[in-house]
Amino acid sequence: MTRSFLTPPLRTTSQGTPRRVGVELEFADLDAPSAAACVQRLFGGSVTVENPHRCLVTGTRLGDFTVELDMRSAHSGKGGTAMLDPLRPLWGNIGSLVMPFEIAAPPVTVEQMPELEEMVACLRALGAAGTEASPLFAFGLHFNPEVARTDGEYVLDTLKAFLLLAPWLRREIRVDLTRRLSGFIAAFPTPYAAKVVDPGYRPDLGGLIDDYLADNPTRNRELDLFPLFAHLDRDRLAAAMKDPHVRPRPTFHYRLPNARLSDPGWSLAADWNRWVAVERLAADRALLDGLGTEYRRAAEAQRLEGWAERIDAVLAANPGIHGEAGQIDAGDGGAADGSARQAV
Repeated sequence: MTRSFLTPPLRTTSQGTPRRVGVELEFADLDAPSAAACVQRLFGGSVTVENPHRCLVTGTRLGDFTVELDMRSAHSGKGGTAMLDPLRPLWGNIGSLVMPFEIAAPPVTVEQMPELEEMVACLRALGAAGTEASPLFAFGLHFNPEVARTDGEYVLDTLKAFLLLAPWLRREIRVDLTRRLSGFIAAFPTPYAAKVVDPGYRPDLGGLIDDYLADNPTRNRELDLFPLFAHLDRDRLAAAMKDPHVRPRPTFHYRLPNARLSDPGWSLAADWNRWVAVERLAADRALLDGLGTEYRRAAEAQRLEGWAERIDAVLAANPGIHGEAGQIDAGDGGAADGSARQAV
């Protein structure tokens, strides 16, 4: 069944350009050259095989793709010294037994995302395996939606919405056990979430970043804001921590979904549409604040075990949050006109 990709309430950036989304997909049981050939067949371009574990597909109609083993020591120039270069293919061969390959697509518009669904089908047909194929696999799908604005209020509202929907997202995604145990997608601490969703919590951007770093001194969160914070205030982030893996990007780094390539019923659209629910809730201040007050009360009473079911009721009463809805431009405020918000 083909699923449509829902659109977020803010379709453009503050510069008026269409927002784009970067997609990173992890898989196993298919080598980099074969995956790169799949990309080339679909989108054109030229394949460069840098080594057996890293290929570039450049000049496609969507942009440039990278396919590589997610293991820095397997790639020349990605850590270590030149003395290790002769050993890199061996490390890559060993690492490929348990480490995923990752295909990083160029940023695309929401309208272009169905083309990436074709890539998923191609990889699956060639035998690529997802996280459910083995207890040793902990493979993820990462979305990097470009931010519509760079002000603290917009970033904060998106974080608030994510924290409120996170228990529902984890249940709906059925996050793989191995991925949960890996620690790479740890949930935000409940005291931090309760503090942030409070309607009265309205720091400026600097205060938001400082609080985030104090309570989350790691990029291993289901929504990693380090790349965005490095883009918005590089010096503030650098003063608090040193992590060579953080690349400044004007995006939200959403890393919670599984990469379920072995499941023919799985699609990018389903997980993307759950992210859109986060952005749509963020655009509805009244609903956001109301849920924030409820969440704080439930957290104080230690009654958050049923929060995902509470979100079910909210979504049923407000179908525009997780269904077809209208859009607004980045410069506008308030909820999307088509959200059809109802009292909860």
